[in-house]
Amino acid sequence: MKCLFVSLLVLSVVSGAYGKVDLVTLPARDTVQLTIYNSADMTLARESRALTLKEGENALQFSWENTLIDPTSLEMAPRSDAGGIDIAELVYPPRVKNLGVWNVRSAAGGKVPVEISYLTSGLSWRAFYMGTLTHDEKTMRLQAYVRVTNKSGEDYENAQVRLIVGKVHLLDEIAALARREYPYGRPERGVTVEAMHFDGDAKKEIRRMDRLALAAPAAPTAAFEGPKQIVKEGLSEYFLYTIEGTETIPNGWSKRLLSFDIDAVPVVNLYKFEHERYGASVVRFLSFKNDQEHKLGKTPIPGGTLKVYRAADAQEHLSYTGQSSFKYIPVDEDVELSLGHVSDIVVEPKLMEYRTDNYRFDPRRNISGWDEIQVLEVTAKNTRDIPVKVEIRRNFPTTYWTLQRSGQVEEFEKVDQDTVKFSLLLQPRSERRFQYTLTTYNGVRTEDWTRLSQ
Repeated sequence: MKCLFVSLLVLSVVSGAYGKVDLVTLPARDTVQLTIYNSADMTLARESRALTLKEGENALQFSWENTLIDPTSLEMAPRSDAGGIDIAELVYPPRVKNLGVWNVRSAAGGKVPVEISYLTSGLSWRAFYMGTLTHDEKTMRLQAYVRVTNKSGEDYENAQVRLIVGKVHLLDEIAALARREYPYGRPERGVTVEAMHFDGDAKKEIRRMDRLALAAPAAPTAAFEGPKQIVKEGLSEYFLYTIEGTETIPNGWSKRLLSFDIDAVPVVNLYKFEHERYGASVVRFLSFKNDQEHKLGKTPIPGGTLKVYRAADAQEHLSYTGQSSFKYIPVDEDVELSLGHVSDIVVEPKLMEYRTDNYRFDPRRNISGWDEIQVLEVTAKNTRDIPVKVEIRRNFPTTYWTLQRSGQVEEFEKVDQDTVKFSLLLQPRSERRFQYTLTTYNGVRTEDWTRLSQ
């Protein structure tokens, strides 16, 4: 342990002041469990220690100097012989920074296992993913990782790590509470939140989540072979990810841990062209569903970044395809991820003809209506060695329009009142070309359009 100093003091009280104090070195932590929340800078730490108590009055000195522990969250409870141990109070000596003293009465001397719990900040985790597409790009191996980072000021050796997914509703920030000069004082300058203790509702929320986490089965801590796994349990609106075994996470370090590795997840690749949204380039999308049919769906998938690669040859060399960030994916939800602009699929629309026609005039011979007619030719090229699906969308500046197509294209689909979609299947290293004639109706010609469309 680097920063956190805990010692046992034998206390004799003389005239209401500390008289003789004998310092006894406290044994190292036996175990420590960290429950890290990703939606708030908050970690619940639980550590067990074996205290050597003397019969009568004892004092336990706890220092949190150079750490981000919230001293108002400190709690201690005996794990055995609870009837003979009375943890009377936790006091903060005046004009002493970063120090608290537990007054403990023991009916007998000897070793007593206790559990100390507290809230700290500076520990965080984030998820990231690696997807490896097969050569035909119909399935993908999906590997999920969790990176735990420790900037709490405290080293945690052989810690069991638990990760919580879900929104935590708190009025306070643990970092602000930890940085106060004195317990229950105001935060240091520079902290943006207002200083205040946890209110009753927030305290209840933390204890409720703690009870849910403790109710979940613990991951095995014995020696094991192969990559570590993460046991996932549903906790009401939260999800608990328990990392198998224990990890030593020194202050200032980050550790990457494997969450899951699933082979052959069915995926759909789709290339989209929509000039109004993406410009002149084609954008590639990858979609799948978080359900059992796609070999997923047991738990939500935490938000993160997915980097996608493709198997390039028989020697399992990989080529980079793209990446996308996404938010929390609930069970049974579809997800479509943008992998960015591509150059190996090209869509080139070209205006071949433009004219106006069907003029209408008012009684003063002013133009009151007309048609605009555009003939466009679209060329779609696939330079890849596999077939691809391409979706071409066209947005119109009006809802009064008709469209006629010709060439190598299937029937278009009307997406909404001013958008159409063409869907193409391009074979490897192929090109398709089609034309369509767009007629838009202006002025009083919209009345003719309404009559013809009925």
